[in-house]
Amino acid sequence: MKLAVQLYSLRHDYSDGEGFLKILEKVKEIGFEGVEFAGYAGLEPEVIKAKLDELGLTAVGCHMGLDDFKEDKIDETLRIAKVLGMKYVGIGGAPHTTEEDVKILNDVFAFANEKGEKDGIKFYYHNHTEEFEIMFGDRYCMDVIADKAYLEVDTYWSFCGGADNYKYITENKDRIVLLHIKDGIDRKPTALGEGENDLLTVFKAAKEIDMEWLVLENDDPVPTGVEDVTRSMAYFKANL
Repeated sequence: MKLAVQLYSLRHDYSDGEGFLKILEKVKEIGFEGVEFAGYAGLEPEVIKAKLDELGLTAVGCHMGLDDFKEDKIDETLRIAKVLGMKYVGIGGAPHTTEEDVKILNDVFAFANEKGEKDGIKFYYHNHTEEFEIMFGDRYCMDVIADKAYLEVDTYWSFCGGADNYKYITENKDRIVLLHIKDGIDRKPTALGEGENDLLTVFKAAKEIDMEWLVLENDDPVPTGVEDVTRSMAYFKANL
């Protein structure tokens, strides 16, 4: 398995495009092989791709808005993905608390995945806690979303939602394209190994389904993003 970092974890460590490119250098120095984007700091994808190639980093995926997957924007979204070399394009969340919300999600993801299929690009949904708590009939919200979307399972939020991570990951291996590796205490994220998530079980499941990429994320890193993800990398090296 290869390790990437969701750059949202480092959003406070740069303030402009130049700083963003320097953060990519730091990510490589820490030991990550890939990145997941949460915005592009105003840079053109061609500029970012050149830096990724220089550093030997892979663009694993990204978080965009649901509107970026709709008919009037999908071609530009696919163009950016192809320039960056991404196989997966995702969203970090969207309204999902009602049946109508989920119907909208399903319709958009069905359209986007049909459009992306010819380019080998899969569109995925990243969960928070509620997707494993809200029921529609006899099915959890996450399972209904998975009818049309590929999944990036955030393994701390799924843990907080009461999911059995090992069972969920292994039973849904055909829909899961990425795993977010996250720790935390009382629904407040921490660096890996500093919280209550059963990360060793997550690693076991990831190995069993032959997951290609594990993506580190911390929504609230301390004292800085760089220091926080460096501690998490040490945990990966000791336990993965």
